[in-house]
Amino acid sequence: MLAQLSGAMFGLTAVILGAFGAHALKKKFTEDQHDSFETGVRYQFYHALALLAAGFAQTAGIIEPGAYTWLFISGTVLFSFSIYGLCLSAAFGTKWRFLGPVTPVGGLLLVAGWLSLLFAILR
Repeated sequence: MLAQLSGAMFGLTAVILGAFGAHALKKKFTEDQHDSFETGVRYQFYHALALLAAGFAQTAGIIEPGAYTWLFISGTVLFSFSIYGLCLSAAFGTKWRFLGPVTPVGGLLLVAGWLSLLFAILR
C-alpha cells in the first residue's frame, strides 16, 4: 500500500509541477533551468509509475515488498526535489548550492531501488 500511495502522490505532484514549470515559470526560467526542471518531473513520473506497478505486483502476490519501495521514495525526493530547489532558487535570485550534491545521492538511491526490485523479481 505504501508503494501505491507514494506512486499516486508522486504522479499527482509531477503533473502539477510539470504544468507549473511549463506555464507559470516559463518566463522566469532560462532554457537550462527549464530543461533541468523537466528532468526532475520526468524522473519523478517514471518512479511514480514504478511504485504503482510494484505496489500492484505486491498486492497480487507476484513480488514481496522490499527495500525498493523506500529506495524509490527517498531517491525521488532527493533527486527530483533537489533539482526543483536548485532551479527555483536560481530563478528567484539565490541558488541553493547545498542542494547540488544531493541530486547524485538521489540518483544512486534510484539505481539501488531498481537493483533491489530486480532481486525481488528474481526471487
